[in-house]
Amino acid sequence: MTQRTKKAPPLRIAVLGSGSGSNCQSLIDAIAAGTLNAEITGIFSDVEGAPILDRARRHGIPCRYLSGSPFKTKIDGEAETRYLAALEACGAEVIVLAGFMRIVKHRLLSAYAGRIVNIHPSLLPAFPGVKSWEQALRYGTKLAGCTVHFVDEGTDTGPIIIQRAVPVLDDDTPETLHARIQVEEHIAYPEALRLIADGRSTIRDHRVVQA
Repeated sequence: MTQRTKKAPPLRIAVLGSGSGSNCQSLIDAIAAGTLNAEITGIFSDVEGAPILDRARRHGIPCRYLSGSPFKTKIDGEAETRYLAALEACGAEVIVLAGFMRIVKHRLLSAYAGRIVNIHPSLLPAFPGVKSWEQALRYGTKLAGCTVHFVDEGTDTGPIIIQRAVPVLDDDTPETLHARIQVEEHIAYPEALRLIADGRSTIRDHRVVQA
């Protein structure tokens, strides 16, 4: 990714999401507060009527439902072509996955190499995959949290940008632990994008380099 400075134009971000969009909202709020030098140029969802699209409309951000068909768990084939066209049209420099419940495949990863980021509700490499907070409780770990990372071909295996931790309490349920992790997600995601927007976090030789 091209080196940026604090005086650079706003980082142009496109967001892909499948659900409520609370992490997307944390980015919208950070931009509005002037703490993140970025512009969200498009919000796209694979779920028709997803709340994340309502958030976009309330804030006047261009948004669209984009079908993921014919696949249920990945963006591939015709769907990948649709997404690539939409992302190119909105001029996105960085793609942000915010609760996007599909696997991003090779053409998207190649087109935006080192420029797709994701947030995962665990301290990776621990507990990749779905419902990480439930995995943490079953394992009996005393520390959970969230990770913002660049996306690669693996499942939650990309280079780590930032992590934030929370304790696992003796009386935690999956719901209470997940809620506490989400509080940290809403801090971590804007911070990670701030590092990228300011040119202080890039990917080089499959590693994150921070200035």
